[in-house]
Amino acid sequence: MKQLFIFTATILACMGMRAQETGIDSVLRQIEANNKELQANAQLISSQKLESRTENNLPDPTLSYAHLWDSKNSNETVGEMVVSQSFDFPTLYITRGKMNRLKTGALDAQAATMRQQILLQAKEVCLDIIMLQHQQELLDARLKNAEELAAMYAKRLATGDANALETNKINLELLNVRTESRMNSTALNNKIKELLVLNGNQPLTPGRPFPDGPAVPTAKALGLTDYPLVPLPTDFHRVCSELLAADPSLQSFDSESAAARKFISASKQGWLPKLELGYRRNTESGHPLNGVVVGFSFPLFSNKGKVKIAKAQAMNIDFQKDNARVKASSELWQLYEEARNLDASMQEYKRTFQEQQDLTLLKQALVGGQISMIEYFVEVSVVYQSKTNLLQLENQYQKAMARIYKNEL
Repeated sequence: MKQLFIFTATILACMGMRAQETGIDSVLRQIEANNKELQANAQLISSQKLESRTENNLPDPTLSYAHLWDSKNSNETVGEMVVSQSFDFPTLYITRGKMNRLKTGALDAQAATMRQQILLQAKEVCLDIIMLQHQQELLDARLKNAEELAAMYAKRLATGDANALETNKINLELLNVRTESRMNSTALNNKIKELLVLNGNQPLTPGRPFPDGPAVPTAKALGLTDYPLVPLPTDFHRVCSELLAADPSLQSFDSESAAARKFISASKQGWLPKLELGYRRNTESGHPLNGVVVGFSFPLFSNKGKVKIAKAQAMNIDFQKDNARVKASSELWQLYEEARNLDASMQEYKRTFQEQQDLTLLKQALVGGQISMIEYFVEVSVVYQSKTNLLQLENQYQKAMARIYKNEL
């Protein structure tokens, strides 16, 4: 019993690990780790952070040496050496340090925004793969049915039980369905290859690399066969507020606005004098003289107009932030209305499918001679077109919900 328990637990654990290795979440984790655009942006953000920090560094120290000699007696010489360090007023470094930390927060939010965009793009590709996989299953069933009818009517034509017109009709249907199946299979493979590109052209688990390039796993191997369950929110006002608060692009504007306020403070402090401290050594008296150099620089001209510029830049960022928030809120509500209408259409289709005649019964009626070939194809075409419409509606609904909840990626 103990061995049986251990064996069962091991099997369940392996199944759980297998489930975690597949599906949309697994694909997105791999793309987040391997996407070249995200890797390049991470390096760009890192360089921008370092550049921001260097703006608060001290200026380089200066060293000067003067050697003088008497014009009448060249043996009489004087040497003077000065080592000095200039710096801004100390409070200015504190203000700029706070401003740089806010800029760092804005850069992190920008990196999060780009990550969100890449993962949303990848998720939409995954949703397209699921739709194409469902459509492929529908076309395969339709193709199998057409092949069976074509074989049956070929025998009937040979025995004289069917005419050439009916046989040509079913052969044409077989040709059309076979073409649609091939085109859909090609589109499905192209979407999977698109995922590979987003994954830095690295093999997606459980794909294995080939000598001439990465493996192309199937949708089933990746676990991209069923849509995630994403119901419509009942109170979208609350959900919308939470999503806006978690939006990294809006958080970036918040940090930029706060940094702009600090830049105004730094610009005002730019009127404070710049300081200089140093060491001076002089040998004019015949023996060395050591002393301290103290200097002040008053920015009467260099800081002119900078406060006005900083205020204008801050107002510009505030207007951009307000505009971005309005657009984000409007986009969320539009997506919600779109998802709500799509969900209503989906439910109508599903109710209709439950009430309509089964395709198997239609085929039996055709074989039994209860309906004609024309009647059969009219009914079947409507059913298959309706099922295709439902697949597209489900895909559009899932994409709309993915865009609504993109901040949770």
